[in-house]
Amino acid sequence: MNDYSYLEQEESMGLSRSFSVLMRNVYTWMALGLLMTALTSLIVVRDENLLYTIATRPPLMWGLLIAELAMVLILSVRIMKMSFPVAGLMFAAYAILNGLTMAFIFAVYTAESIATTFFITAGTFAGMSVLGYTIKRDLSQVGRILYMLLIGLIIATIVNIFMKSSGLGMILNYLGVLIFVGLTAYDTQKIKNMLMMYSEAGVTDETNKLALLGSLSLYLDFVNLFLYLLRFFGNRR
Repeated sequence: MNDYSYLEQEESMGLSRSFSVLMRNVYTWMALGLLMTALTSLIVVRDENLLYTIATRPPLMWGLLIAELAMVLILSVRIMKMSFPVAGLMFAAYAILNGLTMAFIFAVYTAESIATTFFITAGTFAGMSVLGYTIKRDLSQVGRILYMLLIGLIIATIVNIFMKSSGLGMILNYLGVLIFVGLTAYDTQKIKNMLMMYSEAGVTDETNKLALLGSLSLYLDFVNLFLYLLRFFGNRR
């Protein structure tokens, strides 16, 4: 009986260790993605020729944006069919491409306001992620509502490109902040539940790919929350 209890405890501890490693990987890879994006943006903004080339060639900018969207879709749909190194390289490539397109914020906004907004975003993100990890309530229904609102936000943003309504733009900014604050908590809970379910298999290429997919979700939440908050706290040069 004692031996059985000991083995059961060891198995439970093993599962806990695997889960802890995978969750740590989620946040480590997300942080590395953000670092690659930030460094790429800084490199581009310091190279005036490169920045001018991207800014004055709409086909190039559209190509970068389409490539980013394609990478997110491919990773989201096909990641389990890739090898883990390939998936990791694609995630890194996406983070770098995103840095190319986000370089303009360093050219438009002051460094002080970007830093302030980053710390506000980091604090908000951390708080909502902790909430999503610890809350007992199932956030699945909330998540479905948030994703429907996100679709509406995207459509309304495209419409407002042509309408150029400052009032609608302000409403969309507030809505964007609320959506990505909520999605941070929802995605954290979803990732936690997913990794708890599969971590019994240990830390393998398959479970690492699930953790990487979770990193991508949280990376997108952080970046979008940062961009929406920057519209409130960013000071233009």
